[in-house]
Amino acid sequence: MNTAMPVSALLWFVAIVVMIPLALWLLKRTPLGGAASTAGMRSISALALSNTQRLLTVEVGQGDQRRWLVLGVTPHTINVLHTMEPVADAAASAGVPPSAGAGHSFAQMLGRLRGNNPPGADGAP
Repeated sequence: MNTAMPVSALLWFVAIVVMIPLALWLLKRTPLGGAASTAGMRSISALALSNTQRLLTVEVGQGDQRRWLVLGVTPHTINVLHTMEPVADAAASAGVPPSAGAGHSFAQMLGRLRGNNPPGADGAP
C-alpha cells in the first residue's frame, strides 16, 4: 500500500481550504472586488417609511461636482425624487443642536461634562 497518496491529498485539501479565506480577503480589497466602485458615493441619511419603502439621501461625485440625491426606494424600483447641492453641515441643516454631538469628539464632550473644558471652548454653550 502506498501511504504517500492520502497524505498528499490531505495536504492539498488543507492548502485549498486555507487559500479560500485569503482569496476572499484579497478580492474584497481590490478594484475587482468592487471596493473602488463606491469611492465617489456615500450615504447621508435614511428614513424607513414602511417595511418595504425608504427615503435615502446619498452624495455622489467629488469636488465641485458633488450632488445630493434624495431617492425613493421600494423592492421593485429606485426613483430620484430630488437633486440638491450638498449642505456644508448636515446636522445644522436638520436642526440638531451642536451639543447633541454632531461634529464633536467623544473626548470633547466628556471633558465638557466633567468640567475640564471652559464653556464655549468646544463650541457648546
